[in-house]
Amino acid sequence: MASKSRSSFNTSALPVSLFAHVVAIAVITLVLVWLLHFREGLAFKSIDKQKIFNLHPLFMVIGFLIFSGEAIMAYKTVPGTRKAQKLVHLILHFIALLAGIVGIYAVFKYHHETFNIDMYTLHSWIGMSTICLFGLQWFLGFFSFCYPKAETGARSRLAPWHVFFGLVIFFMAILTAETGLMEKFHFLKLHRGQEALIVNFTGLLILVFAVSVGLTVLLPRGYN
Repeated sequence: MASKSRSSFNTSALPVSLFAHVVAIAVITLVLVWLLHFREGLAFKSIDKQKIFNLHPLFMVIGFLIFSGEAIMAYKTVPGTRKAQKLVHLILHFIALLAGIVGIYAVFKYHHETFNIDMYTLHSWIGMSTICLFGLQWFLGFFSFCYPKAETGARSRLAPWHVFFGLVIFFMAILTAETGLMEKFHFLKLHRGQEALIVNFTGLLILVFAVSVGLTVLLPRGYN
């Protein structure tokens, strides 16, 4: 019954994944405009500590979120063999993990230099849980499916759970991004104006990107 329902979609993953790529480009553009034009730029060292904080949304949204979404879609979007798709999936997720670590480092550095408290909001709790689970998922996936690999039967049993928890962690990342934008919106008292519109549209497009990625996973790769 499940396979019949899955194959009854009257489309393939291709148009949805292309739409997701376009949305990802729009998200990247809005984040860069927000940080570079309205938030005074980026820097690991600066007298203006806001520039240090700006690295956090840069690496978490563009690096962690977008790359992890692209990694999830790799099995439907990357032409070639299953082995090639797996390699792209692994590499993109590794880039996302590194970006997430740098993004968290940036916000801790900002808090340290501005004498703020760490880990006191729901956003930070969900975010830290997400990056820890993401790292665990990546390492378990690497050792189970890439090297040295579990036995064939074990891999078959693990694969559905790997996909399930991968999507759970991805949507945890989406939730983290949305709560982070909302937190920043209120912290900066953005009630109206161009910056408020950019922050709100960024949040909406992140949600659209997440839905597109999820739908790409459900849809078949293409018509037989």
